[in-house]
Amino acid sequence: MSDLSLRDEAHRLNTPPLQGRGRGWGLTSERLGVLSDRADHMRRQPTEPEKRLWRALSGSKLGGFKFRRQSVIGALVADFLCPQKALVVEVDGDTHENEADRRRDAALQAKGFTVLHVTNDDVMTNMDGVLQVILTALEQAPDRWERPHPNPSPEGEGLEG
Repeated sequence: MSDLSLRDEAHRLNTPPLQGRGRGWGLTSERLGVLSDRADHMRRQPTEPEKRLWRALSGSKLGGFKFRRQSVIGALVADFLCPQKALVVEVDGDTHENEADRRRDAALQAKGFTVLHVTNDDVMTNMDGVLQVILTALEQAPDRWERPHPNPSPEGEGLEG
């Protein structure tokens, strides 16, 4: 038996790590590392609309639904993800390309996710409207699993008392 951790063993073999959140997505550990680093950078350098929307979504403030920001899904990084409902919320600025967005949305939908796009302008000038649209989408979406989450966080969130 090896003295290496599962993650170190995955790096040695250049295979996807065994992990609860990403399941490896069929990507190499090197590619997952690059995506994770990119997501970390994006979390540290959010746009102003992303900051404002995160303040409204973090801490399960919107209808009690938990969100993650800059989550790696396959070879993509989603702006905001509600794992319970498989809902991805993308904040689109002026630089978004419609064709690229369509391909990205199709890839996420193929993995079972619903994608909702909101504009920077809407987040900055109509936050109540944006939150209502997100909440409506959450309420209409089926749960991906029964509570508690099958892979609870290390801090114990989601575990029944």
